[in-house]
Amino acid sequence: MNGHRVHRFVSNDFAVRIASVNATEVVARMQQLQQTRPLPTVAVGRAMVGALLMASQLKEGQEIGVLVQGEGPLSRVYAHSDFHGKVRGYVNVPQYEPPSYSSVLSLQEAIGGGMLTVVRHQPFQRQPYQGTVPLVSGEIGDDIAFYLHQSQQIRSVTSLGVFLDTYGRVEAAGGVIVEVMPGVEDNVIEKIEANQKNASREISKLIREKKSPLELVQPYMEGIAFTEIPHDYPIEYFCPCSAERVKNALSILGLEELDDMIAKQEVSHITCQMCGRPYELTLDDIQEVRNALYKRSLH
Repeated sequence: MNGHRVHRFVSNDFAVRIASVNATEVVARMQQLQQTRPLPTVAVGRAMVGALLMASQLKEGQEIGVLVQGEGPLSRVYAHSDFHGKVRGYVNVPQYEPPSYSSVLSLQEAIGGGMLTVVRHQPFQRQPYQGTVPLVSGEIGDDIAFYLHQSQQIRSVTSLGVFLDTYGRVEAAGGVIVEVMPGVEDNVIEKIEANQKNASREISKLIREKKSPLELVQPYMEGIAFTEIPHDYPIEYFCPCSAERVKNALSILGLEELDDMIAKQEVSHITCQMCGRPYELTLDDIQEVRNALYKRSLH
């Protein structure tokens, strides 16, 4: 879909690992498919960038899900990515507009207090690994950093950004994550934190200026030697939905609702919320789902 990929780096003493990405095309694709308004676009965009960066540090075949559950109007923001750069995102109210835009695009108010859950899926593992932490800011980047510290004892600097043009369309999106491995000397952490304060320019503005992945990372790594490591997977917006999955999802309606649809001879038109792909389920499909659900209810 595009030439962008997550770029991975490591400090020469292996104490720090870094990733950066220009995710403009995939976030713009999400906005185009879901017709998200400015604030929901920023929320899902940042979650997608965070998921891409974290997934790049996993192993072959592993996947990560990032779920923000807030008490505000944007109560559910979700993004999912895998090691190979496939990413997708979703928000429960894509058309949400705040009462005013006076506080610029602050997610804090729209998301409110709540929880961040990160789910790591590994092939051949029946139960995914799941960690949940309270939201510290609702701006998503700080929340991911808090999660990494709480659940994996990894101190990090996480900078995620989405820049919208005057029409509210995605013009730039991307981010950087700098992770300090457990047990590393405090002076390394202090150096990176000092660099972060000096790297005052917003990441999305740097991406807008077409800075390279290396140039995105450099301000955070002043005084620390580091090297790029291969990670050659172009990122793409990818949704694994299928007619079969849609049929399975239909079973949550329950027997009564399905019987009602069959009685009314309704053909069901369903659109995937993640990618906009339309599905048409025939009466036979609905009957099949209903019968399977009935059988399950007997056991």
